Amino acid sequence: MRVRNLHLRHLPVPPDRAGALIDGLASPDDALWPADRWPAMRLDRPLAVGAAGGHGPVRYTVAAYTPGHGVRFRFRAPRGFDGFHEFTAGPADGGGAVLRHLLAIRAHGPALLTWPLVFRPLHDALLEDCLDRAEHALTGTVRAPSRWSPYVRLLRAAAVRGRRRRDEALGTGPVRP
Repeated sequence: MRVRNLHLRHLPVPPDRAGALIDGLASPDDALWPADRWPAMRLDRPLAVGAAGGHGPVRYTVAAYTPGHGVRFRFRAPRGFDGFHEFTAGPADGGGAVLRHLLAIRAHGPALLTWPLVFRPLHDALLEDCLDRAEHALTGTVRAPSRWSPYVRLLRAAAVRGRRRRDEALGTGPVRP
């Protein structure tokens, strides 16, 4: 199954200001990634071709990076995600900038189920939160803040419960009496 998933936000700023947000990904000053609400994006070194990392169960390597313009990450996990995701910033028709996130994969094996049932709804919510953060960082406000669907809230609650059970079983988290 081929998947092309695009999120974008028009911003009333020069494209280089939107590009600067991409340049800060996975850094201590990251103003784009919503690490306060989602698993943090972490890389083994500063953003550059060859840097490896991910967020939550998703793993990737930086395949291409043009400072001030965009970054492409090639997926390594989860299984069945063959492709990439990328952030780009450029001029918008009529002025300002457009910040884009594109995910393009060929889903196979377990991803035939996990993409539509789990990853897509979480991915869509996370990306809209990213774009809200970008808009706020660049304008001081968010015109139409995104809202999580009841299904996304259910998936997130299930993930938290699963992490707690795993941590308790491994002895790395709080243990209930």
